[in-house]
Amino acid sequence: MTEPTAKRLYIKTYGCQMNVYDSERMADVLRPLGYVMADGPEGADMVVLNTCHIRERAAEKVYSELGRLKEMKLAKAASGDGVMTIAVAGCVAQAEGAEIMNRQPAVDLVVGPQAYHKLPELIARVSRAKGERLAADFAADEKFDALPTTRSAGGVSAFLTVQEGCDKFCTFCVVPYTRGAEWSRPPEAVETEARSLADQGVRELTLLGQNVNAYTGGLANLARRLARIPGIDRIRYTTSHPRDMDEDLIAAHADLPELMPYLHLPVQSGSDRILRAMNRDHSAVSYLGAVARVRAARPDIALSGDFIVGFPGETDADFEQTLALVREAKYAACFSFKYSRRPGTPASAMPGQVDEAVKDARLARLNALLDEQQREFNADMIGRTVPVLFERAGRNPGQILGRSPYLQAVHAAGPQTLIGKIVDVRIEAAAKMSLSGVLVPEPQLEPA
Repeated sequence: MTEPTAKRLYIKTYGCQMNVYDSERMADVLRPLGYVMADGPEGADMVVLNTCHIRERAAEKVYSELGRLKEMKLAKAASGDGVMTIAVAGCVAQAEGAEIMNRQPAVDLVVGPQAYHKLPELIARVSRAKGERLAADFAADEKFDALPTTRSAGGVSAFLTVQEGCDKFCTFCVVPYTRGAEWSRPPEAVETEARSLADQGVRELTLLGQNVNAYTGGLANLARRLARIPGIDRIRYTTSHPRDMDEDLIAAHADLPELMPYLHLPVQSGSDRILRAMNRDHSAVSYLGAVARVRAARPDIALSGDFIVGFPGETDADFEQTLALVREAKYAACFSFKYSRRPGTPASAMPGQVDEAVKDARLARLNALLDEQQREFNADMIGRTVPVLFERAGRNPGQILGRSPYLQAVHAAGPQTLIGKIVDVRIEAAAKMSLSGVLVPEPQLEPA
């Protein structure tokens, strides 16, 4: 059988880790058609923009990129170097599919996040200059059933989607409208994919979901199942919702060594009044109670979270309550954003929209506090010896880079033969975003 001619594929990924996973799976779907990954869009035969709709002006950034790609597409055709196919995927595609095709005729395909398994079929239809060019189905089970049972691993750590969609309907969020209702993959299917990754040398899995701890059957049970796979030494998960932080999952942090001591638990605000307006279905006290129970089970756990400042109606007093919650929770890392209106969400029509200058000032104060906490958490690592999973070569000659159990980047001098191995490192210096140290025991120099 003749192998298909290699075609160059470039995928640009915006947004969350789930989009990173989806981009990897799109590459798997297209590989049998002869597509190989390219480092950039220049000269590519197919370009996919895998988009995110969470932040303000997300769609405009996509249109700006599409304008640049249109010029590349025209140049490629003029040079006689073939045709560039342009596809828009992800949440912007789901929310604005028809408008994308109307505004930018250079786009050949638009596929929502639950329909990218249809890419080969859509490409075939485009090549025949007829048929469907827009796919925005919500059938997550159909998508996963259609994906290849094995996937290519890009390193020693890998994302693994186990849950999709959201039933929470926070008033600021578009995810329920772009990803659909909550749906969990069968554990057998997750295990099959995890075993495929382990066979390729993956040692760390990050389980993904919009509300990953709402996984049907229990995320703790799934983690225990995956921990039995030979070669899988580390398991993480993101993103969690506070109301789904059940006692079994908390207990797993105490009794499952493979479950890393790191918890990403978004809270968004420290004001109960704002949390109600956000439809978060938890209070500041219940959130802090969940954090306390996790820390009782795993005292060394690192906590991260998400915050939105300037939500409609947020007063100075509400914002001060957010700062108070941060001081009590003590974060190792965080993500913080100004509220941005997303069309079609309830919050976009709420009264009391906060002035941008006020949002800027509040975000600066919040970030200063969060940065201080992150630096303190990292500084506390100095002098400690931690197991580091080395993932790749560092920027400097003779340097390798890995991750601590707490998800910190760790640099050390060492041979690249240690990539893929878990090695003890004594931490000697800390910055805001990374640590550096020496291997324990230190490698012996060969005699001259």
